[in-house]
Amino acid sequence: MWKRITLILLLVLTFSMTNPGTATAAGLKSFVDTQDGYQFLYPNGWLQVKVANGPDVVFHDLIEATENVSVVISPVPEGKNLVELGTPTEIGYKLQKNALAPEGSGRTAELVNAEEKEVKDKKYYILEYVIQFPNGKKRHDLASIATSRGKLFTFNASVAERRWRRVKKIIRDSVNSFEVY
Repeated sequence: MWKRITLILLLVLTFSMTNPGTATAAGLKSFVDTQDGYQFLYPNGWLQVKVANGPDVVFHDLIEATENVSVVISPVPEGKNLVELGTPTEIGYKLQKNALAPEGSGRTAELVNAEEKEVKDKKYYILEYVIQFPNGKKRHDLASIATSRGKLFTFNASVAERRWRRVKKIIRDSVNSFEVY
């Protein structure tokens, strides 16, 4: 009888002390780059691919290969921090104009949301876009941007708009997991 009571108490304590953040990581795997100093979670079943002269790292969905997460590392002008580079909205419009829908690309991008968050004394800008391609297809992109050690880190997640409703929670969890150190 005492063994049963002890086991029940142990189970109750285990479930009550479980970190609530663990539930949001369900369906995600961890990637850590100790050399460049960043980490994030990405969806299970996605594969890492090598891209020449492109992002530092790319993972894409095995079935929907155009759906991906990536990290781009750039130098920060004059060693500025993220706040000195601009507000979330200002940075969002710069990224929209220069990378997501540059002149002549035929693409249009709408900045849907731009916000700031702080994790472990580091500022991050979370940006959300809907991108329209010349062929009529749409994509939903989320980005997390931060600066660290004189570098600008951009974590981007891109998903076909037709699948956005089904995968938005796991993609948001992935983007929100991005950390630099």
